[in-house]
Amino acid sequence: MMNGINAQTSAASCSRRRLISGATALIAMPGFVRGAFAQENRRPTPAQAEGPFYPVNLPEDSDADLLANGKLRYAQGQPAWLEGTLTDLAGMPVHGATVEIWQCDQQGHYHHAGDGGQADPAFQGFGRASVGADGGFRFRTIRPARYAGRTPHIHIKVKLGRRDLLTTQLYVEGDPHNAGDGLYRRLNDADRAALTRRFEPVADGLRARFDIVVQT
Repeated sequence: MMNGINAQTSAASCSRRRLISGATALIAMPGFVRGAFAQENRRPTPAQAEGPFYPVNLPEDSDADLLANGKLRYAQGQPAWLEGTLTDLAGMPVHGATVEIWQCDQQGHYHHAGDGGQADPAFQGFGRASVGADGGFRFRTIRPARYAGRTPHIHIKVKLGRRDLLTTQLYVEGDPHNAGDGLYRRLNDADRAALTRRFEPVADGLRARFDIVVQT
């Protein structure tokens, strides 16, 4: 009688172990995490107006280093890295897409005729980076500067082939001018959190991480 009970207990224990082991293996599978959970929990990065001043004609030097415009080197402001990943709603890298940024120089001027062409020629002002197989992108620029009526921000556009997937703006966490910015105030709490990042000190300046989620 006792042997039968022990046998049943042992069988039940083995079944539980197999169930737990199977569940653990399933959860560890990338497809399970990205498909079953990520699809529900990820939300697209909020869009914002393009605003001024997307280049009328793209500059000859339009790589990911905005501190080097041709042979010129920009030495004003606080040098900063802006880096992150570009993924879709399922958490998969959007390989082959392009991330573009543009912003004013430290004196608040854009490379654009609409801004009087007053921008420092050493500051590239516009850059783009191709998204790698891991979804990563990286820019070398400055902590965004403010100009009359706007808090510091960086304009961002994501393209895939001829399609624009997203246009938005990135803000600096803790900047005292955020509260007085009309576009920033219109954001709800969730969108504000999604578009605001801390620029943290690193060995060669500042660094901000901005992970972007788009619907492809």
